[in-house]
Amino acid sequence: MAADPAGTSAGHLTSSLQATARYARTRTGRRETVSDTATGAPPGHSSDGELPPAQLAAKYGLTQSGARPTLPGYVRQLWDRRHFILAFSQAKLTAQYSQAKLGQLWQVATPLLNAAVYFMIFGIILGARDGVPGGKHNYVPFLVIGVFIFTFTQQSVMTGVRSITGNLGLVRALHFPRASLPISFSLQQLQQLLFSMIVLLVILLGFQEWPTWRWFLVLPALALQFVFNIGLAMMFARMGSKTPDLAQLMPFVLRTLMYASGVMFPLHAMLTKNTSAPTWVADVLQANPVSVYMDLMRFSLIGDYSIHDIAPHAWWLALGWALLFGVLGFVYFWKAEERYGRG
Repeated sequence: MAADPAGTSAGHLTSSLQATARYARTRTGRRETVSDTATGAPPGHSSDGELPPAQLAAKYGLTQSGARPTLPGYVRQLWDRRHFILAFSQAKLTAQYSQAKLGQLWQVATPLLNAAVYFMIFGIILGARDGVPGGKHNYVPFLVIGVFIFTFTQQSVMTGVRSITGNLGLVRALHFPRASLPISFSLQQLQQLLFSMIVLLVILLGFQEWPTWRWFLVLPALALQFVFNIGLAMMFARMGSKTPDLAQLMPFVLRTLMYASGVMFPLHAMLTKNTSAPTWVADVLQANPVSVYMDLMRFSLIGDYSIHDIAPHAWWLALGWALLFGVLGFVYFWKAEERYGRG
């Protein structure tokens, strides 16, 4: 009688599975015997089973994935990735206007067009040229400096608030300090401002503002504003990562800040001469950080500006705002490092 092929195959499969199971039990027994002999535990007893998870992880050198490093360790990680931060900011700057025919010219054209609109409305229609230090002929340099400096802070905040939510794919795919993103976007805005400064210098020379030693003060003023912008961007990056709708609210907040900082008009003169506002209100508004950095740039580049035309102790205020927002913003962002990109 012929053998049943299906039965024969089933028998062979059963025999193979039984042999595999016996081999696995033999290997497991050998591993347990070796482990128990090394640890001094009786056969069949595993010492790892009695360890709590934390000690077990420490025993085998395991660490939590995505855990927040210490603050000094976080700073070292950022320094190690400084080349990535610079390259990322340059790539974003190049790609920003890649679809436009004028390309990178829009980096300069956009704030200049804004300045032209403000000149028509505030300078000519509303008479904001009155009260500008040195006279009405200084209004164009006054206005262009204000627009460029305010745009530097405005765009740092706007790109910072979207720096996490707009790059979730990068955040979830790669392990790197998340502060690299808001720092990169602030650095991108600094590079864009430096391009705009070339046009600003042409405007200053066109209005017979010749270089003096005070032009060197532009460097510390921009450095302090850059630190301030990074801290502000980090604060809003953390808030924006949990509340994406914040990006829709920020234009209204920043527009209010623009009017409260004297971008288009001399703030102190406008409030004290043309309104009935108390002097202390003008002093408080003039001491806000955006107004301070604009005044320092105007003092550095416009020869008719004197130390009495800017906020009292303006350099100390600029340093204080930079340290306050720079340090607080960095620590505030670092505190939520392990939560970015999750949920």
